Amino acid sequence: MKTAQHFGLIFLMMAAVQIIICNCFHLSAYVSLSVLPAMVLFIPLNIGTVLSMLIAFGTGLAVDALGEGLIGLNALALVPVALLRIPVTRLVFGEDVIERQEDISFRKFGAGKIATAILIMQALFLAVYIIADGAGTRPFWFNAARFAASLASGCILSMIAASVLLPDTKK
Repeated sequence: MKTAQHFGLIFLMMAAVQIIICNCFHLSAYVSLSVLPAMVLFIPLNIGTVLSMLIAFGTGLAVDALGEGLIGLNALALVPVALLRIPVTRLVFGEDVIERQEDISFRKFGAGKIATAILIMQALFLAVYIIADGAGTRPFWFNAARFAASLASGCILSMIAASVLLPDTKK
């Protein structure tokens, strides 16, 4: 990852961007744009699961309070992403990345693997988010359409966020 100081600053700026997205970009009832899963996925690997879950919870609450309006929704959906961050990294990028706590970069792993990891995390985030947001009051077809539209747009936006969050190493 970028140095810890830079990553923390970039993480805070990305959280501010997410708040702006929540406040200004309401495309439709079918699309929920979020870069939060990518932000949590790419927290440096030297930060443990419990601390990353606390970071995810705090970030989710901040976005809820300053952007969405429904307190706890992003926090609820983001904590499982932080919980599964290491297993997904192990699955997509391999065991060596976890053992060596290596940086994940586009040059080293390619856009395909990064997109796969983002897709998994976006899907997990959106499944929890949409189920909790609807609370059983919306029909299945609406939730399925919202999931598909949000997953497609969220993955595209998260790839842009990943290009900002991830280092540019040649390893």
